[in-house]
Amino acid sequence: MTSSSASPALRQWWQRLVRWWAEFSLQTKLLAAATLVVSLMMTGITFFALNGIQADVRMSDTRFARDLGLLLSANVTPLVEKGNDRELADVAERFWKSSRSLRYIFFADPDGVIYLGIPISGTSGSSELLLSRKLELPADLARRPQNPLIRQHLTPDGQVTDVFVPLVSGGRYLGVLALGINPNEAALASAALSREITVAVFISIWVLVILGAVFNALTITQPVKELLRGVRSIAGGDFEARIALPVGGELGELLDGFNDMASQLEAYNEANIEELTAAQVKQQSLIATMADGAVLLDSEGQVVLANPTARRLFRWEGRNIEGTSLMAELPEALAVDLQTPLESLLENEKDSSDVRCSFGEPARTLRIVLQSVRDASGETLKGIAVTVQDLTREVELNAAQSRFISNVSHELRTPLFNIKSYVETLHDLGDQLSEEEKQEFLAIANAETDRLTRLVNDVLDLSRLESDRAWVMEPVELRPAMEQTLRNYRLNADDKGVGLELDVEDNLPPVLGNWDLLLQVFDNLVGNALKFTASGGQLCLRAYPWPDTCQLDPSTAATGENPTCALTAPLPKLRVEIADTGSGISREDQERIFERFFRVENAVHTEVGTGLGLSIVRGILEKHGTSVRMASELGVGTTFWFDLPLEDADGDELRVAAERLSARQAN
Repeated sequence: MTSSSASPALRQWWQRLVRWWAEFSLQTKLLAAATLVVSLMMTGITFFALNGIQADVRMSDTRFARDLGLLLSANVTPLVEKGNDRELADVAERFWKSSRSLRYIFFADPDGVIYLGIPISGTSGSSELLLSRKLELPADLARRPQNPLIRQHLTPDGQVTDVFVPLVSGGRYLGVLALGINPNEAALASAALSREITVAVFISIWVLVILGAVFNALTITQPVKELLRGVRSIAGGDFEARIALPVGGELGELLDGFNDMASQLEAYNEANIEELTAAQVKQQSLIATMADGAVLLDSEGQVVLANPTARRLFRWEGRNIEGTSLMAELPEALAVDLQTPLESLLENEKDSSDVRCSFGEPARTLRIVLQSVRDASGETLKGIAVTVQDLTREVELNAAQSRFISNVSHELRTPLFNIKSYVETLHDLGDQLSEEEKQEFLAIANAETDRLTRLVNDVLDLSRLESDRAWVMEPVELRPAMEQTLRNYRLNADDKGVGLELDVEDNLPPVLGNWDLLLQVFDNLVGNALKFTASGGQLCLRAYPWPDTCQLDPSTAATGENPTCALTAPLPKLRVEIADTGSGISREDQERIFERFFRVENAVHTEVGTGLGLSIVRGILEKHGTSVRMASELGVGTTFWFDLPLEDADGDELRVAAERLSARQAN
């Protein structure tokens, strides 16, 4: 196999090893590392002790070899000095045979040439004792007879300790005695045994570590990993996580407990989600049905939520404004007014702010309340709650109230001033006035009193209509009421030269209504028509069944525009019309004709009035669940009409119609 092909295989093997090692837990890795360190320490200590034993054995062998060499040299030195090689050989052979530790015995001359060796040479002849081998020895060996040269070398039969003892007699160097000594077998056996035991202990420790790791992986690590995976799933919101491992004992109980806990958390989560969903639906319903506008901003001033009322007030219908800046979505006039208060809340300079501003055409008056929303500690800004109140109606009502009070005061002041002036004149100058002047003054005071009475009665009627008083509705014949009204105005019509006409069928069905209120409606409408009709004109009252089921919007009735219809259940009714051929009403005046104290006669003629008649008419007809409409053209005439429910319509239908009309007017 080449090195290029072996390298990928080695890398794959290394990657598998790394993945295998990464699968173990930190505890298992630490246990393996600790075991490795302990085993290495124990092995090191054992080898250190074994080396010490071997060193002691070598030291003992060295001492034994030195002593043995010195002993033999002391016995053979005289023989060497005499040159008695035969006896020397006999002594050496006996000495070699007496000790099992001797490997060899050599004798060399001063030049280092071996001349006798056991067991190399025999003892049969002198020629056999001569050897040609020469020893290479240190030059100073002859000068240290009591300090022989000792060294060890390795042979095929094992290690041998060499001892070289110089033979010196009388200061003369005779040669060298060389001994080969085998090491101590008991010490060698002990060292080998120690080495084998050490290796066995080391291997046993690692076998136990590997078996422990495998057991840990099979019985502990895998369940713990599954448990850890399940805990992470639970923490991530997956409450359906379960552990299915056939593990017994305490670990199995732990896994069963985890599964039970997960089941309870899942059930609790489902119940909690249902509760939160219900609460969210309630909050959304509450916010959606709020009469005031509500907008929730985040800490950056961006829109998070806006209810339908706020969308309608700010003209956000059909737009997705969530996540956009509030300032960018508001009309320019509102954005200018809100910029400074909103920035002060976003910069934590204030906790709340109240702004009142107007915008749009027609102008709408809004009250905008900004309130900071903070966390439990009250330090961190979480968002801003914006409440929007439409004060347009309130402002209009306040203005109308002010105008009403001003108009009533003005209307009361004029007749009271006139009455007081003429009465004072009669009181102070009564003797100086003629009878005709007195009668004239009294007639003027009487007329002003009638005018004051009409004004007070109209105000009282209007206040009574706006109260919560319950009016009794019963079957009413309209023809007698209309005839009575025409009789009341017959003389005035004749004086002005205006013709009165009644166009009503004899068998007209009765309607549900209040006699006194309907009579007042006819009186006000006929009186106004007669007032605006010049001599030679015509005034007509007519009533007839009206089968149309269109419910008209009262907001367009006063202008004479085409009414806005809504499909409703058919309501049986009777239509009543009061038409004249008078001067007519301009388009601008038609828009205000039903306002309190608004008088067309100020611009048309000099006839006086309170300006409350048509307001009273509208209020009375609203009590009957209907509204008054009109059509007019300058120089042609004016027609007012309204629809009344017939007697066949039950009270519920009348009540529904009245509620529907009131709701439209409120909107």
